[in-house]
Amino acid sequence: MTSMTQFVAFGGVVLLGAMSPGPDFAVVVRRSAVSGRGHGMAAATGISVGVFVWVVAAATGVAALLAASAMAFAVVKVAGAAYLLYLGVKSLRAALGRGGHQALDVPDPGGRGAWAAFAEGLLTNVLNPKAALFFVALMPQFVSSGASPADTLVLSVIAPAGTVAWFLVVATIVGTLRKVFARPAVRRTVDGLTGAALIALGVKLATSGPPS
Repeated sequence: MTSMTQFVAFGGVVLLGAMSPGPDFAVVVRRSAVSGRGHGMAAATGISVGVFVWVVAAATGVAALLAASAMAFAVVKVAGAAYLLYLGVKSLRAALGRGGHQALDVPDPGGRGAWAAFAEGLLTNVLNPKAALFFVALMPQFVSSGASPADTLVLSVIAPAGTVAWFLVVATIVGTLRKVFARPAVRRTVDGLTGAALIALGVKLATSGPPS
């Protein structure tokens, strides 16, 4: 049986992973800055659902199969890299095309409001094979072969809970400063920086080697 100390340690490791800079962080920051706190929170919720998917996949062995299969890993890697590049180009186009005063709390042109932000967060996380590798390496440290389904369930809840808590804080902080981000120059800077970051992350993912 997994102890309370192990549950806390697991949550701490997942939280540190969520706090590390990456595609999830870039998506939440941009959504919160461009469309307001609500859309940032929607993206954060989507990311946490993605984390739940990976935890369950790791606990059931599905993620391990992905990590062990060069073909499956490559497919997810290419899809994830393509999606990050798409988001990055979209952000750069927004940075280059904006002009004049921008209204607050409006979704990106062509978006579907909070659902679009949720889907963006979900896809960014689920299409990242590195998330699979992270949980494949992490889960065995806390789930033994004799672990009960209850232990696995608790860990499956702790991981997305810690992740969404962190990104809700990020969304709240950035969303609170939305008046600053409403300034055209600031909005263009945010779009440009996050666009460049997403493209760089997409290229890095596309060129990363198979799991060892």
